[in-house]
Parts: sequence; C-alpha cells; structure tokens
Amino acid sequence: MKLIKVNSLTTISMVVTTLIGLMAFLWPFLIQNDSAFSNNSDNASILLLLIVPLVLMVALADVMQGGIDSRSLAILGVLSAVVAAVRPLGGHVAGLEPVWAIIIIGGRALGASFGFVLGAIGILGSAILTGGIGPWLPFQMLVAAWVGAGAGLLPKLTGKKEIVLMVCYGFLVGFIAGLLLNLWFWPFANGLLPEISFQPGLAITEQLTRWVRFSLLTSFGYDLPRGIVTATLLFFLANPLLKAMRRMTKKANFSKPVVLNA
Repeated sequence: MKLIKVNSLTTISMVVTTLIGLMAFLWPFLIQNDSAFSNNSDNASILLLLIVPLVLMVALADVMQGGIDSRSLAILGVLSAVVAAVRPLGGHVAGLEPVWAIIIIGGRALGASFGFVLGAIGILGSAILTGGIGPWLPFQMLVAAWVGAGAGLLPKLTGKKEIVLMVCYGFLVGFIAGLLLNLWFWPFANGLLPEISFQPGLAITEQLTRWVRFSLLTSFGYDLPRGIVTATLLFFLANPLLKAMRRMTKKANFSKPVVLNA
C-alpha cells in the first residue's frame, strides 16, 4: 500500500492553514466584546485569499519533495474533477452529499496531505463550476480539507476492520461537518431566540451550548441524512475504490537484479 508521504514543508503548510482556519471558525467562542467581525463577506474574502495559496503550497510541497508522483497527481486531478461535478447533484436535497465519501476514500487511500488538498481543491472547483462563490466557500474548503486529512490519519487497519472504521468515520463526518459549517453564519444570524443566538462576551460553555442548540434545531435534518448517505456509500464503494487507487499508485519494484540466461 502506497501512502502519500507527509514531509516537513507539507506539514508546516497544513498546520499553518489549519491554525488560520481554527481562528476563523472559533472566534465566536473567544471574543469578549462587541464583534470585530461585523462584515462576514469581507472576512471570508480575506480568508479565501489566505487559504487558496496555502492549499496550493501543500500540493506543491508534496510534488517537489516526491510525496505526490505522477500517478498520484493524476488521481488527484480526476478525483477533484469528480468532486466538482458530483457536488451540485445533492445541492438542493437535504443531506444527500456524496462528495464526502469521495474525499474520505481519497484521503484514506493516499494519505492525509492528499486528502487535505483533494477536499479543498474539489470544493473550490465545484464553486467555480457552479458559480457558488460566496462567504461560505473558504469555510467549506477548510472543512472538506480536514475531513480528507482526517481519513488519512485514521488508525492503520486492513480488510473489513478498515471498512468499518471508514463507515463510522463517514457517519460522524455528517454531523461534524454540519456543526462546523454552521459557524460561518451563526454569529451573524438575526431574529434568533435568545437560547440559540450568538451573544459576544458570554462564557465559552454557554456559547457552545447555544451553538449546539442552534445546530440541532436548524441543521439536524441535514446532518443525519448526510451521515447516513456518506456511511452507506463508503460501505459499498470503499473497498473496491481503495484497492483500485492503491494498485494504480504502486511503483514497480526494480530492486531485484535482472538475470539473463545464456
């Protein structure tokens, strides 16, 4: 089994991108006074300008230092195109989003950095293809990147145990993705009940409680189907696709000397 190697430059790029992303997501729980993030569109534009070069740096670092070879790069291009093409199909149906299964399989088959780039580039390509560029885009890219990287960082298992692990992960992703994606607009939502609304200066525990309540009330109907669809697709598709991608990226073994018979 060949996994994309994570070298130091790749790791640094992924960590920097993740730290920036965490600040973008978690500021509602840390801010103490009136929000300095009064215009989320401007904030998202800045975040997008930061995230895209950093994601490309992750990919470039892997290519330059041998982590991603020509075969893996070809698979990255194909899977990114598949994510971009498939994602709009479930855009208007609650929770029916097959792209998460594709990202998880790619990250699991070829490693954390591959999954990180696949998730981010695939979502960006989909947004460009459908005109879905808005303040939500950098947050969607980050969540997809983390989902792909997480699949590559799961414990090393084989056979049926690996598939069961991926199915469980896919089901959890349905809820985790929903919770995180709510954070891009929850602090700016108007007309909410006090029990679920964002209020700067509250204790972290109270702010977390309101966020969870908001998610349960507004997005549980999307998150549960998302988790079920992702887990079901992984159950049926993970094994054959993992085998195919791992077989495609195996390098020929030239370590044994060639013996010519006279």
